[in-house]
Amino acid sequence: MFNTITPDIQLDMARLPRHIAIIMDGNGRWAQAQGLDRSAGHVQGVTTVRRITEEASRLGIGYLTLYAFSTENWNRPQAEVDALMHLIATAIERETPDLIKNHVRLRVVGDRSRMPADTLARLDRCVADTSAGDGLTLVLAISYSSRWEITDAARRIAAMAAAGEIDPSAITDDTVAGNLATAFMPDPDLLIRTGGDMRVSNFLLWQIAYAEIYVTDTFWPDFQPSDLRLAISDFQRRQRRFGLTGEQVK
Repeated sequence: MFNTITPDIQLDMARLPRHIAIIMDGNGRWAQAQGLDRSAGHVQGVTTVRRITEEASRLGIGYLTLYAFSTENWNRPQAEVDALMHLIATAIERETPDLIKNHVRLRVVGDRSRMPADTLARLDRCVADTSAGDGLTLVLAISYSSRWEITDAARRIAAMAAAGEIDPSAITDDTVAGNLATAFMPDPDLLIRTGGDMRVSNFLLWQIAYAEIYVTDTFWPDFQPSDLRLAISDFQRRQRRFGLTGEQVK
């Protein structure tokens, strides 16, 4: 079944990506280009989160993971870090009633030990309040990096091996995947990066092994639902081979 979203973008609703991950880049550059403080870009970026979440939910996407704050971002000026932590928690609290109304379930992944206690408590309340959602799962990666996640999984697997709970020779890809912070969701089918940079920035490195990657020069504050649909349309034109030949896939 096809759904004509705009005269120019036609999506096959039977072939939507189950999981879309987005590196939301360009908030600061967007603000600087307009002669504004970087914080204005982050505020505008929150508005984009709302409209893209709404569009993903409307389309029937199963999982939407947003890279909100990396472990490397802790090295930014303290004033910017504090403002971001407050902004993230306040925005999610404000949006929680609409998330519940639209059956969106919130999850948060990342290094909780580095997050301010107040921010963590506020986010945990929102996660609990939306836990009954049976539609889109919105995953916020906060204080997250893939190297942190894989290292953390390795420590836990090593502890199980030391305790005799697992035979090291029996460790498989599934063992590692099952001990990642993201074990509750499928791997992304589509990774989108806004802002034009050609890198994955320590984001979901294990999980994007076979994700389709889409980069746009559009800064995150300017990213529209039509841009999301364009990325999905591009995804649907690609042949996903997973190591096979094109003929084998056909």
